[in-house]
Amino acid sequence: MITKADIKLIVSLQLKKQRQKYGQFVVEGEKSIAELLTSPFNIDTLYGTSAWLNATKLNLKHIACVEITEKELQQLSVHQTPQGALAVVNIPKWELSAADFQNDFAIALDDLQDPGNLGTIIRIADWYGIKTIVCSKTCTDVFNPKCINSTMGSFTRVKVVYEDILEVSQKFNQPIIAATLNGVNIHQLKTQPKGLILIGNEGHGIGDELLSAAKYQITIPRIGQAESLNAAVSAAIIIDNLIR
Repeated sequence: MITKADIKLIVSLQLKKQRQKYGQFVVEGEKSIAELLTSPFNIDTLYGTSAWLNATKLNLKHIACVEITEKELQQLSVHQTPQGALAVVNIPKWELSAADFQNDFAIALDDLQDPGNLGTIIRIADWYGIKTIVCSKTCTDVFNPKCINSTMGSFTRVKVVYEDILEVSQKFNQPIIAATLNGVNIHQLKTQPKGLILIGNEGHGIGDELLSAAKYQITIPRIGQAESLNAAVSAAIIIDNLIR
């Protein structure tokens, strides 16, 4: 049985300061919960309706499960149509090591503000086998419900850390590949750059300090009249071209 205190706590986890206070976040839906079960993440408690708990084929033997009503789930969910279950998950304490940069590329995000963009970039990284994303400390929170939902479970396979990007670049010898409006045409690169693919803020781009430290500045050539590209779309195009 779920208590009023439990409901209050879970709803409060929609806010960043409460997630930081309690060290927990919420994951909704069977697909993402299934991803959690095969990941290093630790589920504190799973809440599901009787219909979901009876129908699911997930192995929940070692998970603390609480049966709730459809009305209670509606109170807890950020969705208009909840997906039968949600999990309260403990936030991991991640630190970077040299092993996180064994692949040719990692992603760095400077002051990205839209949680949906961050979630989509995590999903893109997972698609291309990129395991590490370094966010500046002013970026949106990876454990925001909108971000977690946008990843479609990919957050369980991509390490996202909040660090000073320039310090990370220097410490782990990762040259910065900055996505700008005035860089070298990515289709005409004569080198094969490797390192941190840096995407900037949706409105203001990359900060001056990081931009001046970039070893490479690249751009996606514009053929039409659009003023700009969405940050996640830009990340996908750049990653695809660099990996090819």
